[in-house]
Formats: sequence, structure tokens, C-alpha cells
Amino acid sequence: MKKTLKIVRTTQVVPMPKYSIKGDAGFDLFVAHALTLKPMERASVTTGYRMEIPYGYVGIIYEKSGLSHKHGIITFGNVIDAGYRGEVKVGVINLGSETYTFEPGHKVAQMIIHEFETMKFKEVGESDLSESDRGARGFGSTGK
Repeated sequence: MKKTLKIVRTTQVVPMPKYSIKGDAGFDLFVAHALTLKPMERASVTTGYRMEIPYGYVGIIYEKSGLSHKHGIITFGNVIDAGYRGEVKVGVINLGSETYTFEPGHKVAQMIIHEFETMKFKEVGESDLSESDRGARGFGSTGK
């Protein structure tokens, strides 16, 4: 059974979030207020949405591929927890070489709702961690 995501639009400039194509994992988020971003500048884009994500789920915001590939617009720090009821904002940085303007009603990002489990924490000694094939090898350890 599908869960319901309750949405409050704080402005009628933005349409309701929607999946662009049947079967898409992410639904589109739109821009509520114009914002111009110079190269290497970061900001929070207002979406005009407040929402109630069901407990046991989290909203993760991802780039729109066209904005990232064509303009270098990348999203960051976009975890929306179930208990948050404020306006959803999208953290963005312009890694492109040209100034970019977000216009009201245009797509800014996409959100995927993920189910998750919470963990309990148990402090243990170093020898209590199991061995693995990778071990402590980190960045770049698996090759090019």
C-alpha cells in the first residue's frame, strides 16, 4: 500500500510535486522565489513546500541531471527528516563557469523518499569488529 506524503504549498507559484515519468524514483521540486547564483556561490533555494514525511521514512534531495550536467548546479546537505515541518529548502552550489538564475516555477531538484531503520549503538573494542575483505583501505583503494 502506498504511503501518503502530505504537502502544504506556501505559494501558488509552484505546482504540486510530481513524478515526471511513470516509474521515476524521484519527484520534482520547484523554485518558489527567484535566486541568482554566481559561479562557486552556494545558497538555499526555497521550494514553497512544507510536508509531512511518514515516520520511518526520510526525504533525500538529489540533483536534476540537466542542471548538474549542463550548468554545474549541485545539491548538498539535503536530508529532510520525518519530524521536520518547516519549508523544504534545497542547498545548491554553482560549480559551473556562468551565473545561473533559478526562476519561480522551474524545477530545482528531485526528492526520493527512502524507508530506513534506526540503529542502536554499542561501544566495543577494536578487536570486536569483524574482519572484512576491504578492511581499513579507504579512498581510491579499489583502483580506477
